[in-house]
Amino acid sequence: MSKKELRFNSKTIHGGQHPDEAYGAVMPPIYQTSTYAQTTPGGHKGFEYSRSANPTRTALENALASIENGTYGLAFASGLSAIDAVIKLLEPGDEVVSTNDLYGGSYRLFKRIFEKYGIKFHFVGMQDVDAIEAHINNNTKLIWVETPTNPMMNIIDIKAVSTLAKKYRVLLAVDNTFATPYLQRPLDLGADIVMHSATKYLGGHSDLVVGALVVKDKELADKLYFIQNASGAVCGPMDSFLTLRGIKTLHVRMQRHCENGEAVANYLAKHPKIEKVYWPGFESHPNHDIAKSQMSGFGGMISFVPKGSSYEEAIKIVEKLEVFTLAESLGGVESLAGHPASMTHASIPKEEREKTGIVNTLIRLSVGIEDAADLIADLEQAIG
Repeated sequence: MSKKELRFNSKTIHGGQHPDEAYGAVMPPIYQTSTYAQTTPGGHKGFEYSRSANPTRTALENALASIENGTYGLAFASGLSAIDAVIKLLEPGDEVVSTNDLYGGSYRLFKRIFEKYGIKFHFVGMQDVDAIEAHINNNTKLIWVETPTNPMMNIIDIKAVSTLAKKYRVLLAVDNTFATPYLQRPLDLGADIVMHSATKYLGGHSDLVVGALVVKDKELADKLYFIQNASGAVCGPMDSFLTLRGIKTLHVRMQRHCENGEAVANYLAKHPKIEKVYWPGFESHPNHDIAKSQMSGFGGMISFVPKGSSYEEAIKIVEKLEVFTLAESLGGVESLAGHPASMTHASIPKEEREKTGIVNTLIRLSVGIEDAADLIADLEQAIG
């Protein structure tokens, strides 16, 4: 069987990989070097300077392309630098239609960095595809989708948005950080670009900061490679190595994240002191049927609002947690809790946050791979 024909669980270990040519190392070595010897000017073995390419990063990029069923992978210094490269495909006067409920760092990059260079952003509730079409005009060049969204766990129909993007010849980029390619592969659903904060589930151990893009089209890949090299926001060989190591256990970790996420979500949904729980696995969740059709599971990300609580009471809950760690980020083996309004989404104006449901009492959980009973017991003692 060709490695291209491997199933997903095997691709995480073997996809795009081969033993190192020098000594047959099974794991790609950490090529901790900035430059490479040449026999004559331009005469080298495929690598000349590590900003342009590094063997360890190339191994990671090949793995990224494989697990997303893409052709070309690009690894960056962070998820935001990967997004930055996508927006640099645009020119002044271009417009972007974006998910309105999205990561605060993405919003900050769009509004406070790129908007001043003449790029216009529309933030739209994308659960209804017609709402997207209403904002497309001759200047629209990109649709930016998160699904599930951060932190409201809204589900957007990637295939339907892809049909719309192709109708208007607009690029479609999907932030697949929450779902990972274990649960959802946007390129197979018609997206042009898939993006990851590989800091999260792909790395999986809260010990690195890396971003990723994967595409199928060579012309688009060449443009992004040029931006990657010219702008220089690449990840180093050690972070590349750690991300590649994380990918090799993605499938087993995600299985447990999903199992624990379901257990925690169901516990919270039945708790008398919890008003709302946002998790796409509930049949009552908006666009649950879409989630079932484009995802193979519902993940370990959950948001909830305590019943009748104030800001101060919500803060007390996250401060009392002991197994869950109060921290930024998500997707590690350990369970994390966050308060989006004051942490991950603080850069979004309050009135804009609240339009999408990010109220001051909302709590976001990244459910790890510990014993589910311990996680539930921790929530029980913190909620009271």
